[in-house]
Amino acid sequence: MKPGTVVSQGQDLGHWVRSVRYGWDKLTCVQQWMCEHVLGIEPAAEDEKPAPRRSQADKWAMNYQAARQFFEREGHLRVPRKHVERIVVGDGQEERELRLGAWIGNQRSRAATLSPERIEQLSAIGMRWA
Repeated sequence: MKPGTVVSQGQDLGHWVRSVRYGWDKLTCVQQWMCEHVLGIEPAAEDEKPAPRRSQADKWAMNYQAARQFFEREGHLRVPRKHVERIVVGDGQEERELRLGAWIGNQRSRAATLSPERIEQLSAIGMRWA
């Protein structure tokens, strides 16, 4: 059952079933038994579950990795606004494309609110703040 396909009394049952399947481990044993034996709902397989969301700190770290990679290759951080940088994350299994040019511009415009540690990290790899 897909979310949005069955709505009863204003409740999206497809969304509810999906949340039950993905959150199976959070259910009590009685709830799991009832879902399986009464409603015919089974837990989602590992390959069905969505990837965990990345925190803001994780996203910043990935963009910083891309900036460092760009700096090591080009020798500067004058990144064109539309530039996309490819990086390998984790244990080398996943490749990501990051909009590095936009990120660098955003860091420059937010310099007043960045933590001293982040300013120091970016400055160490050649960030020009003006």
